[in-house]
Amino acid sequence: MYDYVKGILSAKSHSSKGTYLTVEVSGIGYLLEVTARDFSSLEENGTEIKVYTVLLHREDKMSLCGFLHKEERDIFNILTSVSGVGSKMALTLLDEFQCSELIGFVIQGDYKELTRAKGVGPKLAQKIILELKDKLMSFKQDEPIEIKSAKKQSSQAMDDAQTVLSSLGYEREEIKSAMSKALLLLNENSSAEEILKETLKILSSNN
Repeated sequence: MYDYVKGILSAKSHSSKGTYLTVEVSGIGYLLEVTARDFSSLEENGTEIKVYTVLLHREDKMSLCGFLHKEERDIFNILTSVSGVGSKMALTLLDEFQCSELIGFVIQGDYKELTRAKGVGPKLAQKIILELKDKLMSFKQDEPIEIKSAKKQSSQAMDDAQTVLSSLGYEREEIKSAMSKALLLLNENSSAEEILKETLKILSSNN
């Protein structure tokens, strides 16, 4: 329903229930629950910000979650599609780990790292890894995106990175442009996680 809101940061608040921003758009104040990381990165009220949103519809209420970066919103949506992972748990995971770290753990099958997040035990961590890997790596592209690089990075690492980015909703031309720039910053032995990390940084800066 809402892709993002762009307006004036009018208030910040936090309590035992979570961290929140109020963004005023055309005289309407939108209350958004955000990660503690995003909350801390915004120091002043009165500035214009753009926040990517997710509308949560429960039986007893409707609410909005907000993210300063599109890829975090997209990872949030994938996380909450895992049975047993609600919005609070997804926000906790995004507070504990960068998007590229989470994706790296999934690709590597490293569930133990996920247990560093509060409330995530070994069983839930393994479930998250299994379901996310299936969702992130099963995306079928019409054909591989041809990316030219002066360095000879692993074609498998590049294919895996492309698959994940496509599953997150990025368009082919976005991926091609951002990954081409990222490869210039990486060495020949870069893993899929390293390629993803640099590419996501570039995509994030374009938001």
